[in-house]
Amino acid sequence: MFEVQSYTGTKSQSYEQLLKQLDSLLEGEDSVTANLANASALLNQFLDNVNWVGFYTMNHGELVLGPFQGLPACVKIPNGKGVCGTATQERATQLVPDVHQFPGHIACDAQSQSEIVVPIIQNDEIFGVLDIDAPIKERFDETDQHYLEQFVETLKKHL
Repeated sequence: MFEVQSYTGTKSQSYEQLLKQLDSLLEGEDSVTANLANASALLNQFLDNVNWVGFYTMNHGELVLGPFQGLPACVKIPNGKGVCGTATQERATQLVPDVHQFPGHIACDAQSQSEIVVPIIQNDEIFGVLDIDAPIKERFDETDQHYLEQFVETLKKHL
């Protein structure tokens, strides 16, 4: 049974604990949908000041909405469009302190002010992205980026 966790210590220590929880939570489960759903729920309860946490998966050259926590979202995002499509096209994490300054930003939720998108690459192919939005500017920093990239690496072992 899973209980809401109270995280104490430094930001890095809390993220380290989160990574262990993710690995334990997904251990032995082979359903990709279930694992993405639980990963988004875990991140949503871990992160403060966020309004959307979820996944898009690649399907026929475009990103399609997957499991998430938050308001209804855009269903399809073309490769190379918006923050998510840029992350897949560049195969690199996009750390965006102010989404209104990002050329071609796709506004699914008017409340979103900052965003981080981590591409999920399996066997040199784009599987999808982890997308997290926040209702405040400059919510995410390099520490978040480092550990969210580690989160994706841990998740990939269970996809």
